[in-house]
Amino acid sequence: MAAKSCLSKFTGIYGFQLSRRRFSAKPFYSSSSSSSTPLNTSSNTKSQQETNLGIEEDAVPTSGISRPLSQILKDLNKKVPESLISHRTEPGGFSVKYIPWHILNRIMNLHAPEWSGEVRSITYSADGKSVSVVYRVTLYGTDAEIFRESTGTASTSEPSGYGDPVQKAEAMAFRRACARFGLGLHLYHEELE
Repeated sequence: MAAKSCLSKFTGIYGFQLSRRRFSAKPFYSSSSSSSTPLNTSSNTKSQQETNLGIEEDAVPTSGISRPLSQILKDLNKKVPESLISHRTEPGGFSVKYIPWHILNRIMNLHAPEWSGEVRSITYSADGKSVSVVYRVTLYGTDAEIFRESTGTASTSEPSGYGDPVQKAEAMAFRRACARFGLGLHLYHEELE
């Protein structure tokens, strides 16, 4: 129930939705092409067979959902609404604002649907008291692709409220890698304003 209300709050605040794309199982013809006959007749026959089997003609994508990187980065640099930001108290007693990883994941899915993320390394300290994770986020635009990496570290000796130390370090590294694209970066500079 909480996830559903968070999701509706999220889409209501951002007020956007993915537009529908036209997909077609028919062979692609270029408008500049002088001939309108398919290059491969076996694929045309296959499309007719699929249609006869009850598979709709609009089942195969012919265009991507990505955009130029400049547009993706512009959207990722928008200020995240306060209602999506969480607070935690650090051991030193000071309060820290952060965007939970699942909210960042949702924002990435909406603004850069063809993004990817991967854990590059997991390293335990020599004394075993901490673990560090290097995480890479890659954005794929229609004109290029770029990636950013960052590191997150978590203590293995502190009692964990949620998740194990590797999960905590991975979430921290993911948040920091997203901030390198500008997503949630305003939280790091609030004291300067």
